[in-house]
Amino acid sequence: MSTNFFVVLPLFLVITLIIWRIWFYKKTVNLNNFNPAWRNILNKEVSFYTDLSPKDRFRFEEEILYFFDDVTITGVEIEINDTDRLLVAASAVIPLFGFPELRYRNINEVLLYKGSFNDEHQTEGEGRNILGKVGSGGMNRLMILSLPALHAGFANENSTTNVGIHEFVHLIDKADGAIDGIPESLMQKQYVAPWLKLMHKEIDDIRKNKSDINPYGATSEVEFLSVASEYFFNNPDAFQKKHPELYELMKKMYRHSF
Repeated sequence: MSTNFFVVLPLFLVITLIIWRIWFYKKTVNLNNFNPAWRNILNKEVSFYTDLSPKDRFRFEEEILYFFDDVTITGVEIEINDTDRLLVAASAVIPLFGFPELRYRNINEVLLYKGSFNDEHQTEGEGRNILGKVGSGGMNRLMILSLPALHAGFANENSTTNVGIHEFVHLIDKADGAIDGIPESLMQKQYVAPWLKLMHKEIDDIRKNKSDINPYGATSEVEFLSVASEYFFNNPDAFQKKHPELYELMKKMYRHSF
């Protein structure tokens, strides 16, 4: 047996352990800590939750508690309430709901701003066209969301956009070490090639004004993943009708059936 084998094997085991720690490490939560008033908020604000079976609603609530234990939610120069916090948590839970064994391990805090912001994270002045952002560099493990945009994503059941889901899908994409529009942490290998083929076809249709998918999705494969995902989760009926092939593939990718 070659010496290289004894060098590669420990490295492989270390990488496997790191991935396990990132995605599969679980702690317990007590559902008695779930405020009953929160159910009223979720029933009113989050259609994804209301459409679940009673059993799955309890699991959704459990995932909310996991998220609250792991991630701090902070209002920047604004007061925030339970509805605001629950909408952030719901944005995180929805894309991973088909994967009860997975948790976000690449975020510590979500900052809520009073409105849109610019590249310098300023909410006043020019260039304020950003509604959400996953931090990098000195802001690694942070997410910034416009509070009005967060609420708007859940307010209209017919909307194809949801900035909270959009940004958490970016975190899922980021978790495998490559931000490339291919969520390898979720996607089985046999779906990668079909995903790439469909993604590039849809991007081409967007650029030719032949698609109702948000044009921002045509800026890159990374943005297409998030834009298509927010449409898929926010308005699945319209998505299935207008993009049946993509819808079926994303159902398999996210292990979810509406």
